[in-house]
Amino acid sequence: MRIFLTGATGFIGSALIPELLASGHEVIGVTRSDTGARKLESAGVGVYRGTLEDPEGLRRGAAEADAVIHTAFDHDFSRFVENCEKDKRVIAALGAALAGSSRPLVITSGTGLGSGQHGELAREDICNFAHPNPRVASEMAGNALLEAGINVSVMRLPQVHDQHKQGLISPLIEIARQKGTVAYVGEGQNRWPAGQLSDVVQLYRLAIEAGRHGARYHAVGEEGVRSRDIAEALGQRLNLPVISITPEQAPEHFGWMAMFTALDMPASSAWTQSALGWQPTGPTLVSDLLQARGV
Repeated sequence: MRIFLTGATGFIGSALIPELLASGHEVIGVTRSDTGARKLESAGVGVYRGTLEDPEGLRRGAAEADAVIHTAFDHDFSRFVENCEKDKRVIAALGAALAGSSRPLVITSGTGLGSGQHGELAREDICNFAHPNPRVASEMAGNALLEAGINVSVMRLPQVHDQHKQGLISPLIEIARQKGTVAYVGEGQNRWPAGQLSDVVQLYRLAIEAGRHGARYHAVGEEGVRSRDIAEALGQRLNLPVISITPEQAPEHFGWMAMFTALDMPASSAWTQSALGWQPTGPTLVSDLLQARGV
């Protein structure tokens, strides 16, 4: 397939490119910069100039493809709600490019959207539009496309990690350096799901090849890693003391990250593994943290 890939020079997109090429696909990667274009060209990828701020331009690029994978997202969390709305507009434009065909579009969301009402594992068959995470806008956009007959599926991400980056844990590392301590909230029993980068990009490939209308996949290798275990691994790697703080202290200590630090959000990938024959085998989150480079 000729696959149009947004976020092609990002953390996930750049790792996805060799996965797609090795399976015989042609990739057209979106970038906004000359540096990004050179990086894509050196990887053997076609270049398309585009930005999230220009959804119409992305629509034109996607119109020439056999399939579309949307991994791009503006991770400026000081403008999180606005950026989620921007993602909604981009998804609508990408879907419009595929109208009248069965060409697949895989969009990206978070496992929290599969959370139930009573703290159970997030599941693929749940779509919780009442969830407070503004990223719900992405799945609402996907649902609107489904209703219009577009072949959309959703990749829900946990904390995606390797030895270079670890999702929301990467900013926690910077906060720990600034504060001189690694903190967790309360007893640190709240859990975050995790997926190793190599497993996650394999799952994106399997999802786009399956082209399954309306499917929701969880890129989860570990259902839930306790925040205390994460903090202790960071403390060991950074050689910093590990402390517990109260929920009341969290906003001052963590800043914008406080909204996430005490969340308990375990997630299952049982259906995903069964549906696509996917078996995550990459290193655990704690293992990658203990071997993290540049920490």
